[in-house]
Amino acid sequence: MKNSAPEVYVVKKGDTLWDISNMYLDKPWLWPQLWRTNIHITNPHLIYPGDKLRLVKNEKGETVLEVVRELAKTEIKLSPKGIKSFKTAEPIPALPWSVIKPYIENEMIMSKQAYDRYPYVLGNQEGSVRYVTNNLVLGKASRRSKKDLNIVRKQNELYDMDGNFIGLQIRHLADAKLVDADIGKQKLIKIIQAKLEVKRGDKIIPAVKNVPEEIFLSAAEVQTGYIIDDLEQHNLLGKYNVVVLDLGADQVSAGTIMGIYRQGPKIIDGKQPKYEGENNAIRSAFNRGDEISQPALKVGEVVVFKTFDIASYALITKSARVIKRGMIVAKP
Repeated sequence: MKNSAPEVYVVKKGDTLWDISNMYLDKPWLWPQLWRTNIHITNPHLIYPGDKLRLVKNEKGETVLEVVRELAKTEIKLSPKGIKSFKTAEPIPALPWSVIKPYIENEMIMSKQAYDRYPYVLGNQEGSVRYVTNNLVLGKASRRSKKDLNIVRKQNELYDMDGNFIGLQIRHLADAKLVDADIGKQKLIKIIQAKLEVKRGDKIIPAVKNVPEEIFLSAAEVQTGYIIDDLEQHNLLGKYNVVVLDLGADQVSAGTIMGIYRQGPKIIDGKQPKYEGENNAIRSAFNRGDEISQPALKVGEVVVFKTFDIASYALITKSARVIKRGMIVAKP
């Protein structure tokens, strides 16, 4: 428990579970342990604006967090068509939704074989090379054409730390719709909403509706991996940047919290200690020198928020140093 933890806190709209957990605990993944006396709260990851959080001691002398929740008043929402519906309260998100929303809804990792199979944009009647919202473009026909489409582009190739190719990072460019027109082997497509400019050669795929995974904060225990890339192609990363981990859905889940560790270069301990790879750091049969591996020191934390078969997306939530590709992720 942090010394600065508030005795009473009223949850506000715009709060995140991660921020509130950090407000109370040095180890925010221990959040559920604070809720031991709230038998009426079945899921400590669901708290709502207006909830009053109060620190108290239980009969065992343990510090626990008590929640005072007033019964929500029933609200009825009236649509323009006169349809009545009940409005239910929304819990605060676990992580800053504005940061992770684009990656959950649109970005993806795909195999090269799958990417190569999809049809692509050919051009338009004006002879333009870039296309935006409301433009009509011609595309290669697909055997199984869908009405709702996405236009995407390969952003970069993903490799693990041994140099093995593991997949393609795919960027969402635009939402589109198939136009009902008889034009032979091609298809006429209207760009409904372009997030980025579309170009010739960009791939046309069936619209993907990605549903957010439920996020339950929990600490990694034995999982170990690496940061292998980031989604914005920056070399230097920090808090609230999104990174790619070489850990798939069989190893981590949405809400898995991991520490980020930086390991320094190996040291060759001879008459004059040198770093491995440094000029003149040569070991021979006559003067080998001992090879010393430095300890990995913690420099930050990440929370996984989206998983794939071969990799996962994670949000950097804390960084004491600049975060780079190749840093280790393990139990926090």
